[in-house]
Amino acid sequence: MHDFQATATDNSSETMKPPVPKTGLRRVLAATRYSFNGLLLALKTEEAFKQEFALFIVLAPLGFWLGQNDIERLLLVGVLVLVLILELLNTAIEAVVDRVSSDFHELSRQAKDLGSAAVFLSLALVVITWSVIIL
Repeated sequence: MHDFQATATDNSSETMKPPVPKTGLRRVLAATRYSFNGLLLALKTEEAFKQEFALFIVLAPLGFWLGQNDIERLLLVGVLVLVLILELLNTAIEAVVDRVSSDFHELSRQAKDLGSAAVFLSLALVVITWSVIIL
């Protein structure tokens, strides 16, 4: 949550000052901190991410164990990581749509549905990939 004072659930309209730009190693460290903040936020507040993360915790070690070579292990675990990535992006889309307006708008519904569809397709890819490699 970049050094802003508001939180992801803050719907206030107060103006926030952007953080002072960082460069070099300070930028990399700050970006790493922001990334971990995002992961922690998703784990605390997003039920779907919690479920998918739990699935990852269970299946990733199995993927390393069941994969017969590095390529299979990469595919089995990689598709699980892809689900987490897409869920984070879907959550970000939903947050932006909700931030813009709480009023119903067809484009807002479409944006949320498209994000959800991306997650759904990644879950289907998990099933297909695991089925092809394991069976």
